[in-house]
Amino acid sequence: MSQAASNIFDIKSASLDLLALIPRTTDLETLTQALAQRFGQRSALGGEAFVIDLEGLENPEQLDLGRLLPLLRQHGLRVVGLRHPSSALAALAAQHDLVYLGDAPRADKPAAAPAPAKPAKPAAEPTPVPTMLVERPVRAGQQIYAKGSNLVVLAMVSAGAEIIADGDIHVYAPLRGRALAGARGNTAARIFARNMEAELVSIAGVYRTIEQALPDSIRGKATQIFLENERLVMTALGE
Repeated sequence: MSQAASNIFDIKSASLDLLALIPRTTDLETLTQALAQRFGQRSALGGEAFVIDLEGLENPEQLDLGRLLPLLRQHGLRVVGLRHPSSALAALAAQHDLVYLGDAPRADKPAAAPAPAKPAKPAAEPTPVPTMLVERPVRAGQQIYAKGSNLVVLAMVSAGAEIIADGDIHVYAPLRGRALAGARGNTAARIFARNMEAELVSIAGVYRTIEQALPDSIRGKATQIFLENERLVMTALGE
């Protein structure tokens, strides 16, 4: 005897945990260079689901997705959707077999919450943020990603190495490679280094490459890096 479809499967709303790639230019050559600089041959975020957020582009229809999507796949980035408030971009998303997200809530623009109901019981204690501990040196070409946690490195991070965390990053040794904290948009994340010599630092997607000599106030010294008014600030610890 056949059963009703409602007894075989359900359809419910789902809250998806997606990373957003937010291009600031439609120039594919510039994007190609930036992706290579940021991720090297393959990103440690490979396997994570991404959406491309085009809201920051003045003319998003000029972005050549036909060339950009294969480029992102080469770096291990799996794009599943396209986000832009204009429904005119829905056809572009469909053309490339992407989900059109429209005005879906953004990590930096959370949806308004309904008025809180009277709690039936006391709120649970906040869950401690887990920590990944790395005790060995991170060599050139290596990538380490602390998904959903802070990252503590007790040995040197060599030039050409990349360390990534969704939370804070602590390096209790020379930091000479690239450090990316708050990878999922946590603007409160910080980077702490006992010996600051990094090639690139980033918090919540705001990054700075260190192409010139660092100022004497932080070069080779204990340093903290954080976001202030959407700017990266680097200060010596103890200031």
